[in-house]
Amino acid sequence: MLPFPEPTRPRSLADPEQVAIRRSLLEADRFIPLRRLARSVAIERSAEVPDPDPLDGGTEARLLLLLETPGPGIGRTGFVSRDNPTGTAANLFRFMAEAGIARRESLIWNAVPWVIHAPGAVNRAPRKAEIATATTYLASVIEMLPALEVVVLAGRVAGLSRETLRRLRPVIPLIAVPHPSPTYVCTSPEVSQRIALGLSEAAAILRGISSSPTQEGR
Repeated sequence: MLPFPEPTRPRSLADPEQVAIRRSLLEADRFIPLRRLARSVAIERSAEVPDPDPLDGGTEARLLLLLETPGPGIGRTGFVSRDNPTGTAANLFRFMAEAGIARRESLIWNAVPWVIHAPGAVNRAPRKAEIATATTYLASVIEMLPALEVVVLAGRVAGLSRETLRRLRPVIPLIAVPHPSPTYVCTSPEVSQRIALGLSEAAAILRGISSSPTQEGR
């Protein structure tokens, strides 16, 4: 049970008080291994690595949603969260709520988990070397998720993790969707439809409903 009502609207972490409350919840056992990994990556890469959202499932998650890399503004909260005060997080909040995916069933992580942007710089795509290095860290995350049943790959960079995930967990379905950034979502109604469809397929898997045989090919 949460010590306060679950957020019903996006961008709740724009409130510093809410950030402080989340920080107080990070000592739960299901987050400790992920936080240790985040600190290890931060030291190795000499870069900031946000923590998982303590309202989510942590190591008990049945669904892993893999994004690209933390944005330059992640320091405002220090979390990988659907509640961050960004357009991407707001879209993700809406899409996951519409799909009926419970917070405690999901973990949101980044394919490249550290901040790759120089201070004050704009977003850029991860380089090939960064993506290759991040593979080792992703393997560590997968090892921490014994209950994992489905992985959603959001965007091109996350999609590059497909072969690594197939090697680590051959029987787990992989569902590819567009990245939920407003940059992509606003380009066409089809983008939103594809995200909604992919998350609906993932939710069906969590409910024990047979999934589409084409989900790995999209």
